Amino acid sequence: MQQRAVSAIFIVLPLFAAIALGGLAIALLVGVLVALGGMEAFRLLRAAGYQTLPWLGLALALVVAAALAIDLDTATYPQLAGAPVLLSGVGIVLIGVGAFSRTDPRDGLAAWAATLFGALYVAQLAFVVRLGLVSPAMPDGAAFAPLGPERAWILLLVFGVWAYDTGAYLVGKQIGRHHFLTHISPAKTLEGVAGGLVATSIVVLVGLFAVGAPVWHAIILGPLLGLTAQAGDLAESMLKRAAGAKDSSNLIPGHGGILDRIDSFLFAAPVVTLYVVALLG
Repeated sequence: MQQRAVSAIFIVLPLFAAIALGGLAIALLVGVLVALGGMEAFRLLRAAGYQTLPWLGLALALVVAAALAIDLDTATYPQLAGAPVLLSGVGIVLIGVGAFSRTDPRDGLAAWAATLFGALYVAQLAFVVRLGLVSPAMPDGAAFAPLGPERAWILLLVFGVWAYDTGAYLVGKQIGRHHFLTHISPAKTLEGVAGGLVATSIVVLVGLFAVGAPVWHAIILGPLLGLTAQAGDLAESMLKRAAGAKDSSNLIPGHGGILDRIDSFLFAAPVVTLYVVALLG
């Protein structure tokens, strides 16, 4: 337990330091996490029996993450319009060419598909940065106004995901009886899901109030955030189960690997970003 607590401090401190600094610091932290999480994802894919081209996959993951995290000034430099998509397309082509090295075309096709999956999967973390870039302005009287919209909305996402994880764990452990998707994660219960959704909705309601957004959105955004966080956790559990692994790695004592810590964000971040852009922007 003491080891787990010490490890948790080393997880939380860099995160809040990056959020406090904002901008480039958040993007750099996300880039490091994408790279480390990508290495773990490709190891799991290999253990699950899927051939990959890990170094090309990591390169594509970082390119896609950068495309999401960088706000290009296309008004001043119109030639940059579409550059991220173009670079990503080139990465897909290079991975396809790399797959030619497999003597069995079936292995080459599998390696191409698995590498693209691994790259795009971990690159989704960059939507955390994207959320900060597209977050709407806050009214002057909002509680989080001194933080600025970037930090405020990223904190809402982080606390929302953590609230779901905590609520689901505590309620599931105490009163969890009805298990679901046991072939992926035997410990998950419907009671835990309900507890996590309540906890997330409360945190999102408080967060929306703090950023000066209409709090009624918590009725939709709270459960949406919670369910996507749960889906992200289950998706990684499916990958680990296919690989016969308990954790994505042993990098963080008592907590597993990087992928174990960011899995919920890989699904929750893009969905929350879409919601904010579509309904709160």
